[in-house]
Amino acid sequence: MNKEYQEIKVQISQEEAYDMVDKVARFIVERHLAPAGILFLESVRPLHGIGSQFLYFVLPFAEILFDSQKYQRFALMIENEEYLKKLISRMDELDEELNRERREKARLVRKRRRAQRKEFFAKLFKKNTKNKAE
Repeated sequence: MNKEYQEIKVQISQEEAYDMVDKVARFIVERHLAPAGILFLESVRPLHGIGSQFLYFVLPFAEILFDSQKYQRFALMIENEEYLKKLISRMDELDEELNRERREKARLVRKRRRAQRKEFFAKLFKKNTKNKAE
């Protein structure tokens, strides 16, 4: 198998980094893992440089599973503490939005069920009062 090796990236533009931050944050939040992700990233933030270098160390093996360019962009992104902080804050923002929507949906469901129960009991007691009147 003749595979061409891609160049190793050493820089990432701010636009690419912010795009990567948004994609990773959405990926984590959509799976309802934001609290765990934030806790993990906050706890390993002092080691972000070492983690980034480790990602480069396992790059030959990671190329089997992941797109090499995206993987390298992710490694470059977490190397910069500013982008890591941005990832944490973006995950928090998206999680808050998702929870706000979930709470609103739950509130509407409760309201609908309450109206259905009220209607059911109103019909039930109307029938009973008609039977007693006869």
